[in-house]
Amino acid sequence: MKNRLEEYRLAKGMKQEELAAAMKVSRQTISSLENGRYNPSILLAMKLARYFEVTVEEMFIYEEEEP
Repeated sequence: MKNRLEEYRLAKGMKQEELAAAMKVSRQTISSLENGRYNPSILLAMKLARYFEVTVEEMFIYEEEEP
């Protein structure tokens, strides 16, 4: 799953550490999300979307896997 987290974070002029503190997760979690190495829980996805005032669908882009 792709996401626009880094784009939204940079638009607010935030560092990964600042966003991590706001979400109560580690900076490594934010880094892993931005690099596509980790898919968030539903709760974290919703918290991030609310924080940036966008929908979950705007933040996270679901791509079907090939069979």
